[in-house]
Amino acid sequence: MPKLRVLSGMRPTGKLHLGHLVGALDNWKQLQDEYDCFFFAADWHALTTEYAATEIIRESIQDMMVDWLSVGLSPKKSVLFIQSRIKEHAELHLLLSMITPLPWLERVPTYKEQQQELTTRDLSTYGFLGYPLLQTADIIIYKADKVPVGIDQVPHVELSREIARRFNFYYGPVFPVPDPLLTEIPKLLGIDGRKMSKSYDNAIFISDPPEEVRRKTSAMFTDPNRIKRTDPGNPDICNVFSFHKVYSHPETVDRVNRECRQGTIGCVEDKKQLAETLVAYLAPIQEERARYTRNLKRVEEILEDGCERARRVAAQTMEEVRAAMKI
Repeated sequence: MPKLRVLSGMRPTGKLHLGHLVGALDNWKQLQDEYDCFFFAADWHALTTEYAATEIIRESIQDMMVDWLSVGLSPKKSVLFIQSRIKEHAELHLLLSMITPLPWLERVPTYKEQQQELTTRDLSTYGFLGYPLLQTADIIIYKADKVPVGIDQVPHVELSREIARRFNFYYGPVFPVPDPLLTEIPKLLGIDGRKMSKSYDNAIFISDPPEEVRRKTSAMFTDPNRIKRTDPGNPDICNVFSFHKVYSHPETVDRVNRECRQGTIGCVEDKKQLAETLVAYLAPIQEERARYTRNLKRVEEILEDGCERARRVAAQTMEEVRAAMKI
């Protein structure tokens, strides 16, 4: 039996941080052993918010691909490609826009949420409204069976399912209806307790050298009610402890949990332990980063090969689409 196909992408809008690693890349690395995986740099999607500063997109693509390869995504197991190099995505997006009711796009929860969050950008554009439709084209052009998402992204996949069904109703069964592949994403906030983000200047980046990791970890927020070292703490509201739960050995997690509540470990000491854990975790990834950075020609070769493999699949799908639509 052929493997089920998975598709996912990531917007190249700056350096990748630990939130990207734990929220997507660690999962992708596992999926590629079980599924036929297509992973892409969503540079057209990046334009929906970065249209006034497009230089960051091109700069970020290569750096992002270096990170992907360094954490273990393999061109032998997955198709790694760049969205804008596969022009068929744009053609299918256009054709789908002819059959997609406007209210379907307006009801996507993140549409109004991001407009409220990103107040420094004018997001009253067609591209921002229509980006879930472009996502749909990204997914169904490769006839993906599964789309790995967190629970907050399920409405996007449901929209893709509705559009695929609508196309099949009008023109015949061209597209499989994709299913969400729910991913339990560990809670990992920035060093200030907010969402980890480059724009908040609160992120620990995959490429941060050890001293920078230590500096940022030392600035992390802890239990605000704990004043003195001997005060009992509450790990449940401590951001440092949330990192321990993701990156530290279970025995360490149990010990820190116990000693924090007893007031026998101080926040400074706890942060130092976490910092060394993060440095050790990132060390092999950063060794791989250095290796790929010294050979960027190889990175481009991997991308060229991935784009060609993706293009063949997308072109075949578009032949079927045009035949079904009789255009």
